[in-house]
Amino acid sequence: MPDLLWNEVENFFDPNLMGDLPDLWVPDASVEDWQAVFDLVQSNGWVESYREGDTVRPLPPAADVLPRPVDAEYVTLRVSPTTSVHVIFWPMSATEIDFDVNLRELQGQAGVDTLCDFLCAIGRRLSKPVFMGAEGQYGYPALGFDPAADRVVLLADPIDR
Repeated sequence: MPDLLWNEVENFFDPNLMGDLPDLWVPDASVEDWQAVFDLVQSNGWVESYREGDTVRPLPPAADVLPRPVDAEYVTLRVSPTTSVHVIFWPMSATEIDFDVNLRELQGQAGVDTLCDFLCAIGRRLSKPVFMGAEGQYGYPALGFDPAADRVVLLADPIDR
């Protein structure tokens, strides 16, 4: 059985309500957690592209990426857990794993399942919660991976239309 059902969470996947790129994060992270995410991406064969500014480079060890000097170029790790879903990780801080996903790529039950599978993979690897909140509403999770439940759960009531 799926972690979440489309008809129960459809509003959390509506770009007009949540923004195109909702905020996703893992709090209380470390460089070791970032490395575990890098390893997860590579071990799952998820297509990835690491960029420093506009330059594509091989994915370095997390310890070489973090912590970021204030004046350093921004870096991104672009991951495709499926051919139609793209995730962008923002390695800006060693203490938190931040990433975005495009809700327009996650429509219907298949999209919900894809997101849940992805959040579960990260949460299980790190043994930590993984949260998703509306774009610009960081810190107010709507749903997330709960390590104790070992699944993605609702953390807020679905928005009324």
